[in-house]
Amino acid sequence: MKIDYHMHFERGSYDFGWVQGFFDAAAKRGLEEIGISEHSHGFTDFEHFYYDDLILDNSFIGDFQKKWLKKNKFKCPLDDYFTFMDELKKRGKPVKTGIEVCNFQDQKAVGELLNRYPFDYRIGSVHFLRGWAYDSSEIKAEWDERPLQTIYEEYAEEVEHLCAGGHYDVLGHPFNIRLFKYIPTFDVTPYLERVAKAMKKADMVVDINTGTRYRYPIEEISPYPDFMEIAADYKLPIITTSDAHEPEDCGAYIDEAIDYAKRFGYTQSVRFQGRDRSLVPLG
Repeated sequence: MKIDYHMHFERGSYDFGWVQGFFDAAAKRGLEEIGISEHSHGFTDFEHFYYDDLILDNSFIGDFQKKWLKKNKFKCPLDDYFTFMDELKKRGKPVKTGIEVCNFQDQKAVGELLNRYPFDYRIGSVHFLRGWAYDSSEIKAEWDERPLQTIYEEYAEEVEHLCAGGHYDVLGHPFNIRLFKYIPTFDVTPYLERVAKAMKKADMVVDINTGTRYRYPIEEISPYPDFMEIAADYKLPIITTSDAHEPEDCGAYIDEAIDYAKRFGYTQSVRFQGRDRSLVPLG
């Protein structure tokens, strides 16, 4: 069964003309079901978490991130999202309602907010390291100012904190910190193990995500093979996703992601319904 549970309507508005493109692309690529996982920064409910956690001083990073928070962010409350998604389901669209939440420090407050809504699944993703949006190309120069081993340490710590919150079903794009092709020469195995252990304890699913395959310089699926080997050893379940931000990218490289998962012995993926899981044949 082909499913893609990681994509975002956010660059368009919540209107049926815009989102129909996602369903058209899904049908073209043979997807039987899709899930929308809007970024938490799209919702007014999450605004204060960003202002609490991000670097927002007058530094190189802070100047950019202050502008970033003012651009196409916090557009509507979660209630509006659920109203729109419920209407899609009533119209017979094969869609699930998810969300992708950043790695905020106050996980207790995040959990209280999430628990008010009947999501089909929740993705937790590390998007910030000590308040720095490391995946933003506009501030990519910051990568040259930080030791790569420190970045791996901070990434592992952030995953451990996110997983310990116990609020998520999926870890989004694990180890996408390779996205700008900063490749470590040191042994990363301890960091891979720490992330896998945290996910196992939290009973979280691996997001095999093609977004880094077609949207970033690394041009590889996340997580990369070294982590996939460990994920398979830990028997972590998987989903395959495109991380589409445009309608035409829904399901992008999904067949490649399925073949990639099979290389590590996977034959099944997870299907969600009201945060309950079932296993379905992969592809």
